[in-house]
Parts: sequence; C-alpha cells; structure tokens
Amino acid sequence: MDPLELGTKYDRIAHWWQQHHQHSEYGLHALERALQWLPHTGQALDVGCGAGGRLVHRLVQHGLTVTGLDVSHTMVELARQNHPEQHFLHQDICQWESQDAFDLILAWDSLFHLPLSQHEAVLNKLCRHLKPEGILLYTLGNAAGEHTDTWRNDTFYYSSIGINANVQCLIKAGLTLLHLELDQYPEKHVYLIATRPAGDVIALG
Repeated sequence: MDPLELGTKYDRIAHWWQQHHQHSEYGLHALERALQWLPHTGQALDVGCGAGGRLVHRLVQHGLTVTGLDVSHTMVELARQNHPEQHFLHQDICQWESQDAFDLILAWDSLFHLPLSQHEAVLNKLCRHLKPEGILLYTLGNAAGEHTDTWRNDTFYYSSIGINANVQCLIKAGLTLLHLELDQYPEKHVYLIATRPAGDVIALG
C-alpha cells in the first residue's frame, strides 16, 4: 500500500484512535522491558507515533526527548497537541532521512504496514540510526508474506518478512538480540528488542 494512501486511512480514524489508545496500557509491558536495558537517557525515535499518548508519555517520563514520525497528518497534529514539548513530523519512514542518532528507537505496530519490498531497507535504516548501547524495540508479524484485512470499515495492508529474516537482518547490521516474544499468541504478533554493542561506530552519511 502506498504510504500516502495509508496516511489518509489513518487520518479518517485518528480521533477514534486517540480516544481508544491515549490511556491504554497496550504495548507498555514491552516498552518497560526495553527500558530496563537502556543505560542512559537521551533521544528517542517513535516510528508510527500516531497521536502519541501512553508510549510517548512513558518515554518522556523515563527522561527521553521524543521525535515522532507518522504518515497520517491528522495523527501528527494530535500528537503535537498532546505533547507540545516534543517533536513530531509528518513523514514516511521509507523516505525519511536524518543525521541524528537515537538512544532508543520504537516502532510499535507500524512497520507491518510497510510494502513488503521495503522491510529490510527500513530495518537497516533504523539500525544505522541507533547509538551504541541504544535499544531498538519493534513489532512484526510471525508470518512471511503480505495480506489485507478489513478494520474500521476500511481495508488495510499488512506485510512481514518473518522472524528469521528480521533476526538475520539485525545480526548483519551488528545488533545483538535481547528479547523476542510472541506476546499475543495465538495471534501472529511478535515484539523484538535488540541493542547495538558499546564501542560500535555508526555512519550516517
């Protein structure tokens, strides 16, 4: 699915999304696990930040300054209203470029909307932007391939390269896997936590 089309679909449900997710605890257990491995505070990148809310609040509470990206213009506007002290960009992660590196990178339930052909490129990009001793937390589908599903009276596209290909990509990028869990079994939902070893040198251009 084209990111612009995806953004438009989320524009239509942005206010509903904020109402139902702003104060939920969904994903917080995984974020808490990731934060226990973060040795310092600093900069966080939230890919697919939506309207902000619980995850951004927890990152800020932990002492992190947040940059959020989302393909939905309405979601980004709501995030700016909810967290005026943080930085939110209306951006497609496939096209986003930056010279910044981050201490924590979060992509909760966002990368599975990527075109199948873009998964490895985007994951490599996130790895490049992770500082030494930084933590990467993201979700994926435990089934390689692509499909569409109906949700909120609309059709959404989902894809995944599967667990093995994700782990191989992280290892090739120099990261160390810390945790992998099928946290909603029997649903094919996986979250993964990895880190860049201390002393690594990163090159952003």
